[in-house]
Amino acid sequence: MTSTAPHRHRDTPGTGPHRVGLVAATAAGRRHARTLAAAWPHARLVEADGVADALRTAWTTCDAVVAFLATGAVVRVLAPLLGDKRTDPAVVVVDEAARHAVALLGGHAGGANPLAVEVAALLVARPVVTTATDAVDLPGLDTLGWPVEGAVAAVSRAILDGEPVRLVADAVWPLPALPPNVHPGPPTGEHPQDGYRVLVTDRVVPVDDRTVVLRPPSLVAGVGSSRGVAAAEVDALLRRALADAGLSPASLRCLASVDVKADEEGIRATADALGVPLRTWPAAELSAVDVPHPSEVVRAAVGTPSVAEAAALRDGGTLLVPKTASAMATVAVARHAPRGRLAIVGLGPGAADLRTPRAVAELRRAAVVVGLDQYVDQVRDLLRPGTRVLASGLGAEEERARSAVAEATAGHAVALVGSGDAGVYAMASPALEYADERIDVVGVPGVTAALAAAALLGAPIGHDHVYLSLSDLHTPWPVIERRVAAAAEADLVALLYNPRSRARDWQLGAVLATFAAHRPPQTPVGVVRNASRPDERVHLATLATFDPTVVDMYGLVVVGSSQTRLVGGRMVTPRGYRWRG
Repeated sequence: MTSTAPHRHRDTPGTGPHRVGLVAATAAGRRHARTLAAAWPHARLVEADGVADALRTAWTTCDAVVAFLATGAVVRVLAPLLGDKRTDPAVVVVDEAARHAVALLGGHAGGANPLAVEVAALLVARPVVTTATDAVDLPGLDTLGWPVEGAVAAVSRAILDGEPVRLVADAVWPLPALPPNVHPGPPTGEHPQDGYRVLVTDRVVPVDDRTVVLRPPSLVAGVGSSRGVAAAEVDALLRRALADAGLSPASLRCLASVDVKADEEGIRATADALGVPLRTWPAAELSAVDVPHPSEVVRAAVGTPSVAEAAALRDGGTLLVPKTASAMATVAVARHAPRGRLAIVGLGPGAADLRTPRAVAELRRAAVVVGLDQYVDQVRDLLRPGTRVLASGLGAEEERARSAVAEATAGHAVALVGSGDAGVYAMASPALEYADERIDVVGVPGVTAALAAAALLGAPIGHDHVYLSLSDLHTPWPVIERRVAAAAEADLVALLYNPRSRARDWQLGAVLATFAAHRPPQTPVGVVRNASRPDERVHLATLATFDPTVVDMYGLVVVGSSQTRLVGGRMVTPRGYRWRG
């Protein structure tokens, strides 16, 4: 059993260009279908002479089907049409009362599982996902985004059953967390008696009924050609070169060439057929790449002594297939080292419903999670079995940043977590001081403490505002004083982080006095402690009446501008500096 056929394009229904067919038989079903159609521009109600014909039409013309019908009826109509799970459309079935959205077909390959979740969210229903790996919160081998070959079902069942499974990889790739029964091990043979295996390799290897092969995107094929080369010639030459080197086409990351070949139809068509992008480079950049077989003839023709080899090696790597030629084309193949992945994740102010879906997705994608112990504790329920957690206490920020970068540099998928937004007085800046070009960095924004506090206070940041930290651990106090004075003189709303602690019990009072020298005494001041958490507390006063002793390190202080007012017990700063009383 293999799974290397091209996939239909799948995206989230609300954001992607694919077609969602809606099929309904009753007035209630049509009403629910209209709800989805209103939310998804590319969803439409499929009409036909009968509901069975409508279902068949949706199956053949759409990438996904949502049927407001009985499950049994859908099964009877679609059973004769089933082909391959990699190319069949996703099917979700919704009951008459819209209580459940069932991922019926194409849960993984087709995207029915996330589709069921989205349908349920729109209809206030319950998603029903029955694929085995999802039921026990394990990543499916066919959901990792890489081509997969071999005994997917057998190895997946072994993983689910807790049987020992060896993970044999040519290099460390940023895979998600795998359960403890999947353990790294060296290859000890190619026979079934060696047990279940997951191989991660770009090499062509024997596959048995206990082996799955994941194909990482490790190969770059450089391609040069004469003008007008046929796609069939390029494809045949590339496949022959890969086969002679024992390499799998499924591990191709991209085709690469010189920029004057960007419109070469034979090369473009080959890339499209392989399902990979075509990257092109200026001749001047390729001419700077050291290659084993430069050619002055090629230099005279396109301005660089090498196209195929230079393009394959443009981003580094090791040349595995030196340039080889046919009548009108040349190819070369390089292997590129894995790039680790560092996601810097803002968890928001504390409440789970203020955590972004992207943050959740990155936490579930990570094999290693690094963070302050109290922040990691907030998200342990989201982590997949087998996730390695590196948690530490207050004061270990530099250590956490270094650890996260080191793990990503070693090739792992890492999530470095922080509260609020990780780029606001948090872990993004120390981590990025150490991260270099060997890793991919993904920033995941979070709802900041300032935004959460402002929402509770009303609308204090409706006009220009400034974030200021009063902690002098990293910034000398005289510098903080100058910044406070500048914000006060500029009449900016000020959001004060780290406002007061047991060791810094006088600075907040001094800061408020600076603001009071530039603003009227009735200027509103608000403090929010533990915004969005169970012990949340909101306090409103003015510059004349505010008591700094009500503040600690868990609070955030908001000082209004001269235009900020209290309206209905809420702080409001007008969008224009003209009060509309």
